[in-house]
Formats: sequence, C-alpha cells, structure tokens
Amino acid sequence: MKIFLDTAEVEDIRYFASIGIIDGVTTNPTLIHKAARPFTDILKEICQLVNGSISAEVSATTKEGMLEEAYYLADISPQITIKLPTTMDGLATCKELSNKGIDVNMTLIFNATQALLAAKAGARYVSPFIGRIDDMGACGMDLIASIISIYDNYEYDTQVLVASVRTVNHVAEAAELGADVATIPPAIMHAMIQHPLTDLGIERFAIDWKKTGQNIIPK
Repeated sequence: MKIFLDTAEVEDIRYFASIGIIDGVTTNPTLIHKAARPFTDILKEICQLVNGSISAEVSATTKEGMLEEAYYLADISPQITIKLPTTMDGLATCKELSNKGIDVNMTLIFNATQALLAAKAGARYVSPFIGRIDDMGACGMDLIASIISIYDNYEYDTQVLVASVRTVNHVAEAAELGADVATIPPAIMHAMIQHPLTDLGIERFAIDWKKTGQNIIPK
C-alpha cells in the first residue's frame, strides 16, 4: 500500500520525505488555510520534496470553473493530481481531464455508487472519507471493502485512496483490505511507529549492554 502524507505543512513533508516512507501528498482547502501560505508556493515546494502524486484541490463548483483552475494547477508540475468534488460537474470535469492524460482524485466519496461513477469517468484515485463515515455511526472500512470488490469485479484501474484517517487501526485495516493508498496526517504517521513494548525493550537492552562494559566500535 502506498502512503501519502495528508498535510500542507512543508516541514512535516520534508521530514517524512527524508526518511523515504511517503509516496505522495494530499492537500485540501482546510489544510492550505492552516498552512497560511500562498497555494502555488506550497505546491511547488512539495513537488521538489516528494517524487510522487501531489493532490491539489479546485475551489470552483462548476465544470467551467473547475477546468480553468485544473489546467492552471496542472501546469505547475506533472506531479499534480487534480482533486475534484464528487458531483455531476466534478464527474464531467474528471472525464475531460482524464481524456487529456491529467490525473484526477475524486474526493468526498461517501458511498460505493459515487466511487463507481468516478471510475467510469476515468479517475486515477477515489478518496472515501472513512473517519467522517465513522462519525455518522457507520463503518468506513465497510465502504473501502465494497469499493475494492466493485473495482475488482470490473477490473477498473482507479485506485482506492483511503482518506480521513483518524487512527493507526484505520491504516492497518486499509492495508489488510488491499487499499491502494492511505493518506495519513503527520500525527498518525508518528503514532504508527510507537509502541510501549518497543520503548521498554530499548530501555532494557541499553541497561544490559552497559553492563557488558563494551563499545560497539572499539576505542
């Protein structure tokens, strides 16, 4: 499973990119607002840090407006994936962009039929928001399983990008189901590597090693 970082904070992206564990980045208007910097500047910096898909979301709600913004964003870098809302105008925009070889990420997916239509429109990615579905009392992972099953039935190339990830378990469950991508906030990325037994083991080994009186590299 590919791991994308869900943020517009360049320093977080720089850190995880330096470790070599992220394959792309997703942004959205809320994340751009939190970053409090010009959108284009942020995208250009991210493209220099990460060799992979960078999702940039349009703000327009009509096909004409979406296309105008999409072409502007796509000109920034071949890495840019255009993020579109899952509406009829979004689907029409997706079809036109995908026909021209521009990758599209259809966002705000909340049911399997939306994902089906997005695939038929040529989307490169669909982004089901599992955390928000969980918030409504349903199970977001059930939707992931359903979309994967549908895509497998008809051999769609569209990739399932698990979004609105709230917990480490969300990441593990997405991987178990065979999702193509999970986009993960920095805080969850840090939590994924942490375990109290790992910390305890390191502490105990350090104590025992000190008792040997040795140095790994002889002095």
